[in-house]
Amino acid sequence: MGTKGLLALAFAGTVLAANATLEKFGFVSVGLGLTAPAGVFFAGIAFTLRDLLHESGGRAWVLGAIIVGAMLSWWVDPVFAVASATAFTVSELVDYSIYSPLRKRNWLGAVTVSNVGGLVVDSVLFLWIAFGSLNFIEGQLVGKAYMTLAFVIPLYIYRNRNDLPIWRNQ
Repeated sequence: MGTKGLLALAFAGTVLAANATLEKFGFVSVGLGLTAPAGVFFAGIAFTLRDLLHESGGRAWVLGAIIVGAMLSWWVDPVFAVASATAFTVSELVDYSIYSPLRKRNWLGAVTVSNVGGLVVDSVLFLWIAFGSLNFIEGQLVGKAYMTLAFVIPLYIYRNRNDLPIWRNQ
């Protein structure tokens, strides 16, 4: 399996893992006195995987991975599956509209900024569709921001040590 396939599998897996974790554990503390659905950390990982998948496979691969992740999530909870599919798809459009024009000038900056845009849209839509409320929005945003930082910082370090084409400012 090539890079595209592995990234698509990992991205779809984060969609499934986020929903399964929420189903099993409900809500968790994300620090700062905030609570969020337990899948928040997996959902946060998904945004960086999505950008990596954009680089290797393109938008069709990303949308395909969202569909696969949502279909697998259907057996966990149909409401979470619909909320995830909708939130990830719409946030993908936001993410892509930010990421695509910035990626050649500053790949890591594009990942960071697009993740922030995507995580806000994803959080609002998921909470509203799954729970009919935005009661946990602050926790969602903080939890996903933690995961963005957890990925962006090592990518920054790795990028500076390994001059890989997708990470080189062009």
